[in-house]
Amino acid sequence: MFKIIPAVDLKDGKCVQLRQGKEDDVIIALDNPVEVARMWGGKSKVLHIIDLSGAFGGKLVHEDIIAEIRENFSGEIQVGGGIRSREPIERLISIGIDRVIAGTMAVERMNEVKELAGKYPGKIMVALDAREDRVVVRGWSEKTAFSPQSLAKEYEDFDVSFLYTNVDVEGLMKGIVLEKIQNLVNLTVNPVYVAGGITTKDDVRNIKNSGAVGVIIGSALYTGKVKFDELIELEE
Repeated sequence: MFKIIPAVDLKDGKCVQLRQGKEDDVIIALDNPVEVARMWGGKSKVLHIIDLSGAFGGKLVHEDIIAEIRENFSGEIQVGGGIRSREPIERLISIGIDRVIAGTMAVERMNEVKELAGKYPGKIMVALDAREDRVVVRGWSEKTAFSPQSLAKEYEDFDVSFLYTNVDVEGLMKGIVLEKIQNLVNLTVNPVYVAGGITTKDDVRNIKNSGAVGVIIGSALYTGKVKFDELIELEE
């Protein structure tokens, strides 16, 4: 089933939305992430949590808040941000996180991520965060030699899912670049989730029709550009 997934991005103990992933360009800031998650719990079957403080600092920061959200949200949860070693991945899986997102680690410690994917089938999500068609790491601050497609191919023989974010349009609320999404989905049999730029119901419908399995929506939901209740019918 196609999934509509709200984003809960954590920074300095708050639920925030950033423009273009820039640390100092905050669009939305809400004081209680656990209450935000509880609010989505009445609507959504999946929650997407990114520890932005961890992503910028290189180490998971909000583990206590993530654990509290896990206790208060009955659906699936996927978590990323600053997860660059085995230990936090295994801790998050042990508290019931359904998918742990490896971004920087998926590039820089590829063999270790592949080993974890073998140990925890379906629990590892590889981030394909792309700026100008090159995968970016370390809080989107460093460009690598990988394209999203070439990094996906490295993991095609493993039971992982992919999270594709087009950083060029992320947080701008101006829509998606469907061709890039379609090209990636066509390349792999692994499940692909899509984030970045999703602004309208048509964006969501087009992503669903591309063959992706879900969308992550942040700024457009929190600013009211789209209503979750209007999107939920696309899950059918």
